[in-house]
Amino acid sequence: MRVRFLSGVFVAALTIGAPDAHAQTAAEAKAFVENAEAEAAAMSQYTNRAAWVRANFITADTQWLDSRASGQEKEMVVRLAREAARFDGVAVDPVTARKLKRIKLYMTIPAPDRPGAAIELATLATKLNSTYSTGKFAYAGRTLTLNDAEDILAKSRDPAETKAVWEGWHTISPVMKPDYAQMVALANEGARGLGYADTGALWRDGYDMAPDAFAAETDRLWKQVEPFYRNLHCYVRARLNGKYGDAVQARTGPIRADLLGNMWAQQWGNIYDIVAPKGVASSYDLTQLLTDEGYDATRMVKTGESFYSSLGFAPLPATFWERSLIVRPQDREVVCHASAWDVDDADDIRIKMCTKVNAEDFYTVHHELGHNYYQRAYSKQPYLFRGAANDGFHEAIGDFAGLSALTPTYLKQIGLLQTVPGPEEDIPFLLKMALDKIAFLPFGLLVDRWRWDVFSGKVAPAQYNDAWWALRLKYQGLTPPGPRPADAFDPGAKYHVPGNTPYTRYFLAHIYQFQFHRAACKIAGWAGPLHRCSVFDRKDVGEKFNTMLEAGRSQPWPQTLESFTGEDRTDASAIIAYFQPLDAWLTRQNKGERCGW
Repeated sequence: MRVRFLSGVFVAALTIGAPDAHAQTAAEAKAFVENAEAEAAAMSQYTNRAAWVRANFITADTQWLDSRASGQEKEMVVRLAREAARFDGVAVDPVTARKLKRIKLYMTIPAPDRPGAAIELATLATKLNSTYSTGKFAYAGRTLTLNDAEDILAKSRDPAETKAVWEGWHTISPVMKPDYAQMVALANEGARGLGYADTGALWRDGYDMAPDAFAAETDRLWKQVEPFYRNLHCYVRARLNGKYGDAVQARTGPIRADLLGNMWAQQWGNIYDIVAPKGVASSYDLTQLLTDEGYDATRMVKTGESFYSSLGFAPLPATFWERSLIVRPQDREVVCHASAWDVDDADDIRIKMCTKVNAEDFYTVHHELGHNYYQRAYSKQPYLFRGAANDGFHEAIGDFAGLSALTPTYLKQIGLLQTVPGPEEDIPFLLKMALDKIAFLPFGLLVDRWRWDVFSGKVAPAQYNDAWWALRLKYQGLTPPGPRPADAFDPGAKYHVPGNTPYTRYFLAHIYQFQFHRAACKIAGWAGPLHRCSVFDRKDVGEKFNTMLEAGRSQPWPQTLESFTGEDRTDASAIIAYFQPLDAWLTRQNKGERCGW
């Protein structure tokens, strides 16, 4: 899920260029920051609107316009970053110092500082994004979009069909490989101009800590949750073996990626029917509840708005309902990937998603609106501080809301359930959650691990696909459904790769959301199991939560985290606490299995 808010995408830079012969002063630094901030704010509105039009009307003309706007922005960013370097070493006030750093941290894909390079890079980025968004393939006499393919993978239990559809979608990406390799080369040239070895090093420096320290931090967090993931993998593999037999899915070793109900096997909730615990069933199905209650796409979004209103947040502006894209139009190509937009860095907030009435999109609505409420909360900050404390925060805000939104407690609060099931249904509930939340964690980590190696040159274009699958095996314990073609570029079949959206933010978000949830439930005085807590209608939670959101990126993220949770370090122990009953149950189920791969 992607957020479009250019002021919220920053990456750190080192000293750029050489200082002027003229000795700079603190007053000159402050004046420069004020002018740069105004220029960047005006450019943001221009590029946001160009990108919105291109995403909602994909044509050659809108792609051209978006490329030009993006290229102009990249040229501005490079110029401002180099000008900001004149003040390296100048003693300035803390606010000016932080703003100077924000100027240097502005873009994830930096353009080289030479004529035409910014436009070339922007054109490549737009082409890659649009190639993905318009991707289609032929199957069984039909032309399928990604949405069509995802529906088949979610519902089909024919391994021949899932293999064909999985492989079909992955045929859209080989054509991207040369453009992607060229984009990497240009971005690395730009990163070196900012003082970095490569773009991956630049990305890792955006978390108020050194790049190597950040990599070590993500390793530490993974080690906290890896044993639970392996427990889940072992259980799911055994059930798939029981369903399909050894010829399709062996009882030991890795899992075949197309059997997990999701194109990238990043979430496994769609195969719950295969892995459901025996003798214990859920008494309700959220998709069916929504259907039975006559929900449509707009009502789904209205319900999400009501959740935030119950915490004390003001209603969404009228322009949200006038300008958002909530259902897929039938008359044009659009980017259907769900996203939240802050078009004017003030109050023109929107979502863009092809909403379906189902449990997945019920959650997604709460998630995307979280971005919008965060954007509005920090809109009163100076322009350069309008953004998340770090990019993991932006993704976690809505996921935190989603943790309440999926509980039977909340479903009863909003009238979708008449009674809350008893503790006998905890294992089915937690298993459904784990199939999405825990199954995602290794994928959330490996996407950028692959890109870090690509940017560093450790992985050359000829090894792109082999390196991708080596990481998917290492972290996820997965293999493709069959041998991959020599020209395969499977990373390009995942939106965030051609879309150039850093992905570690989603891994971090899956940690933060549980940390936020534990803190919120403590504020609310919740005494029951963490997985049954809903903070709906708790304005005491909303008040403290909003204080965290309003801070934006005006201070180091550990301070912002502490303001809500009381903790100044990312901690995955809240995940372990949330899922503890399930982890113990899985251990019992896996007795006698040969876990691992």
